[in-house]
Amino acid sequence: MLIFEKRLAIIPRGWLHAVIIVLIGFTLCVGLEAQVVSANPTGALPMEPSSIKLLDQPLLLSVSKENLPGARFRETSLAAGLPVGESHSAASTAGPRHITLEQAQQTASAANPMAHIAQLQVEAAKQHRLGTESDYFPKIGSTLTNFHFNKFMGQEITIQRPIAGGTVTAGLPLAGKDQTLVALTAAQPITPLFKLHEVVNIARADERLAMAKAGMPVETASNVEKAYYELLVAQRQFQIAKANTDSLRSKQLLASNTSTPPIASGHEDEEFANAKALVVAESKVKELTASLNLLLGYPVETELDLVPPVTEMEDISLTEASDKAMAANPEVVEAESNVAKAHAASRLSKFDYIPDIAVMGGYAYNDNAIPLLPRDFSFIGVMGSFTIFDFGKREHTIKERNAQVGMAETALELTKAKVASAVKTSYFEMDRSRQLSELARRMSAAVSVRDVSYRTDNPDLIAAQARIDVEIFQADLEYRQAMAQLKNLMGQK
Repeated sequence: MLIFEKRLAIIPRGWLHAVIIVLIGFTLCVGLEAQVVSANPTGALPMEPSSIKLLDQPLLLSVSKENLPGARFRETSLAAGLPVGESHSAASTAGPRHITLEQAQQTASAANPMAHIAQLQVEAAKQHRLGTESDYFPKIGSTLTNFHFNKFMGQEITIQRPIAGGTVTAGLPLAGKDQTLVALTAAQPITPLFKLHEVVNIARADERLAMAKAGMPVETASNVEKAYYELLVAQRQFQIAKANTDSLRSKQLLASNTSTPPIASGHEDEEFANAKALVVAESKVKELTASLNLLLGYPVETELDLVPPVTEMEDISLTEASDKAMAANPEVVEAESNVAKAHAASRLSKFDYIPDIAVMGGYAYNDNAIPLLPRDFSFIGVMGSFTIFDFGKREHTIKERNAQVGMAETALELTKAKVASAVKTSYFEMDRSRQLSELARRMSAAVSVRDVSYRTDNPDLIAAQARIDVEIFQADLEYRQAMAQLKNLMGQK
């Protein structure tokens, strides 16, 4: 002991303490690792207690993977409408994008260039009409000329001097060698104003037509609405397939605990059919999610958490829909614009029998441009022109325009009849889809009251509720599409 104490005394006390601490830490690490290995010798993720109790049953081999925490996360994500196949880390960090139908339509419409083109067409028609109206006012112009010639611009003559004798050379200038001329003119048409009035009417009809077409609902909103509801339906169909698969597994687990064989005859086909339906539903969710992301301008792999829209039933009568369609339908507006332009063109052709008369006036400053003229002067006058003989062109033009008026009026009557028929068909289609939507909602309420005492995790109850949701979504989509078509005929957004 004395010798051992002497050897320990040789080691410094600081180093001795460090070695003891390292040994204690190493011992604790080895002990914890041994406990983990003994609790999970296979190295796999821990299973739920219910799965551990059934470890000796053969059916557990086909469902043990479903009990993993990662698998449960995938099922929860898919039930919420997320595309299958995304990694657990990506979904947990980013998460699905929560979006409503209104937000989706606004996002898609903001990026749609067709709406911008329609607004530019309205602006172009408006500016054309304003430019035509500006011809009512006088046209004021100015002219400035400054020339230098290298020779005398005139005639030189020699005159004999009878008294003084000799000759004198005199120049008769026709234009100055260095000349500057400034002129201001103003012209006001008189009789052409009648023609101009009809041209303005044609431009105003084009502007009204452009505004009517710009007010039409953009097709992008309807496409987004359809894709949105189709994805909702696909998500519910996936829930149905998942619930059917879970129900079959529950039956197999129950059968494995009895004396009967674990899998009865014919269950293999049912299990394969359920697995196939699950794969198809999963692929459909992925496909429709990518399609909706493309319409919204999002990356294709973006996960979407869709909120089921609340459909409000609108109260509208057939008479009201027909009256609004006759007043604001783009096709009717276009036909009426064609009639207005045809009448204006017909009246315009009759003004060819009236001479074109205009009043002109101006001021000119003559800085040796024309030496014989005064230095400055002003003028005012009337100008007129008329074609005396045109070999019947005016008469034939008037007859042509009258025929175009008849064509436009007939086309207007046919357009109104076609729109009235389309409004009637669309109205009854909307009314039928509204009744189906209300029926589906009443069925959903009845099922919810009947099954309120059942467990919420019952696969059969989940599948039944998902089927009712599918019926509601499909009925709501048909109603919304029919109402959008009816509003389109009525000239509303």
